[in-house]
Amino acid sequence: MTRDAHRPAVELEGLHLSLGSGAARVDVLKGVDLTIERGSSVGIVGPSGSGKSTLLMVMAGLERPDRGRVVVAGEDFGKLSEDGLARVRGRSIGIVFQSFHLIPTMTALENVAVPLELAGRADAFQVATAELSAVGLSHRLDHLPSEMSGGEQQRVAIARALAPAPALLLADEPTGNLDADTGTAIVDLLFRMQAARGTTLVLVTHDTALAARCGRTVRVASGVIADAGLTVPA
Repeated sequence: MTRDAHRPAVELEGLHLSLGSGAARVDVLKGVDLTIERGSSVGIVGPSGSGKSTLLMVMAGLERPDRGRVVVAGEDFGKLSEDGLARVRGRSIGIVFQSFHLIPTMTALENVAVPLELAGRADAFQVATAELSAVGLSHRLDHLPSEMSGGEQQRVAIARALAPAPALLLADEPTGNLDADTGTAIVDLLFRMQAARGTTLVLVTHDTALAARCGRTVRVASGVIADAGLTVPA
């Protein structure tokens, strides 16, 4: 086992990030420190505008902080080019969004195979077929997103995120566009897949009950960590 295998899944140190320009510039993250252990599940909660989704985007390498250090899956993002970040995302990070972000002209199978093909996997379609079967969609392989329900589209998105076997799975309000029953089924699936694969799960949600299903809840307020959710030894 390499030394990096003992490192936390996510290490954030002194993160500052502002968005916008001029008078409209807003300080979104204001000195965030956060460590997330491998194989854990963490719910990130906070009011709208608190910075929780931006924090997730920083973990994904989709936003670069103005200052601070981001290390994910042993990779220091500050030392990587945009192409380098893209390679890390393709190999080590799966992302599930509220609005699914499926390619509308591609079938479920093609959507899941895309990241594998980009990574040069010769078995992209075999793996995609297996992943769709794992989320209960073996009967929907050739369907377009427009031919599927919201819950089915989110299952495709989960299969796509997990297909490269990422070390880190990031989910941003994954039930936000779903009804309550469908949302519950999607959350059950996320936790079941996370437990089966030992993936680190970071879940941004406004739903404190959903966050409570995670092993740890982190509260964000006004761009800082208000409560890191760590257990204090007796």
